[in-house]
Amino acid sequence: MAKGSGLGVRGWLLLGLVTVVVLSATGVWNPFPGLWNWVDRSDPISEPDVVWQQRIGGTPRSVTFAGDAIVVEQRTRVEARRLTDGSQLWERKADWSAVAGGDRDAVVVVGKLLVKGYEVLDPTTGVTRRRDGDAVAVWTWRNLLLDARCAAPTDCTLSAWDPRGTAPLWTAFMPGVRSGLLGDNPDLLDTRRLDAVRIDEEAAGPEPVPALLGFPVDGRVHVLDTATGRVLTDIEPGRDERLSVVGGRLLRITARSEEGSCLFSISGRDPVTGQEAWQQNGVNLRTAEAVGCAQREDPQGARSVLIGVAPDGREAVLDGYDGRLLLLAGPGEKIVAVDDRYALVRAADKRSVSARDLGGGRVRWSRPAGAKAGAALTPYAAVLVDDKPSRLVALDPRSGAELAVLRTAANALAVGANGMIIGEGREIGYVRFRGAAVAPPPGGGDGPRPAGTGDAPAPADSCGPKGELCPDEG
Repeated sequence: MAKGSGLGVRGWLLLGLVTVVVLSATGVWNPFPGLWNWVDRSDPISEPDVVWQQRIGGTPRSVTFAGDAIVVEQRTRVEARRLTDGSQLWERKADWSAVAGGDRDAVVVVGKLLVKGYEVLDPTTGVTRRRDGDAVAVWTWRNLLLDARCAAPTDCTLSAWDPRGTAPLWTAFMPGVRSGLLGDNPDLLDTRRLDAVRIDEEAAGPEPVPALLGFPVDGRVHVLDTATGRVLTDIEPGRDERLSVVGGRLLRITARSEEGSCLFSISGRDPVTGQEAWQQNGVNLRTAEAVGCAQREDPQGARSVLIGVAPDGREAVLDGYDGRLLLLAGPGEKIVAVDDRYALVRAADKRSVSARDLGGGRVRWSRPAGAKAGAALTPYAAVLVDDKPSRLVALDPRSGAELAVLRTAANALAVGANGMIIGEGREIGYVRFRGAAVAPPPGGGDGPRPAGTGDAPAPADSCGPKGELCPDEG
């Protein structure tokens, strides 16, 4: 009897592979897409699982909500994805991108490094709505887009645009905007945000434009009224001074070295008249280095408020408009996040974080948190990040109600009204908040205001720190 009769194992495997290839080629049955999806499937990036999870082409530099889309900026390109399922809507080559506008009028601004100009794109379709070929810098806010074009280094023009507008709202002369091609959102003289581990510094998305902006030009500071485009003043700081524009005031921050320590003084001035509106002595806004008291940093804070250290070593929050003490933390407590409504404060024993009202100091809520927990305040949620175990928590900033509680090592990339985007490496996912959407703060800067009205905090459930949200009685 002859050996090796029949096909044998290898023969049958080869015949099976040929059969599958023939069926696939003829369209009868194709197992390869499903098989490849199974091989390429990523592990969930959180527990509980996200609404959707997608792998993108590279590690995102920023993610921003833009209406019914999210905009993902990467190193050499920008793409938009559908909020409902994460599928890609469009992709463009770009070296930088930024989002302007709110939920209903968002646009995406893109450009290339070392090349003048930019394009304004529709976030859903990617269609170009407006194109500019001369601008060297662009700034984006929730209710305004500002660009700068320079005929010469000392001859520049600023133009303000409604995010979806086709004609400038106003133009203004500016004797320079530093130098070179600056791309999106070059630094202005305002406040410096507190850092938070695993929470992207742009997670809150574009903010309302402040009433006043401070432009550093050739050693001087030019203060611009964003409602009219009028340059209200330009001033040169003194030898021991740093200038900043916060809360509708020009701040002159002085740091003098005396007997091995820095002595601080803050003066808030009306930029039109130059008159002093308020003064605080002894509060350290962390603008200076310990050696020589040289001030090389913007003051810490957010929107219209400042964070500093009082003379007794306790951390404090000041109103940039009138200098009032809005919050004085207890001994050993640390302010880990702030906006113009609330502050998140870590307890002295480093075992919990609480939310405090600005202007009254009332504790709204408190919850356990580790000594290294990161935190951020956005218009829609307070975000806490903790380790051991690694968690990411979103809370209603007013009540502390849990909007999302995740066991994950991912970062919080963007926070919106109904959910947030988290990411780890090239994986991003959408987390939907529990219950109803969180309402944005009242009077959240819907448009530029005339100079002198300030940008003062307006805590929720109140008439505002100066009673500006309520009608006069009697």
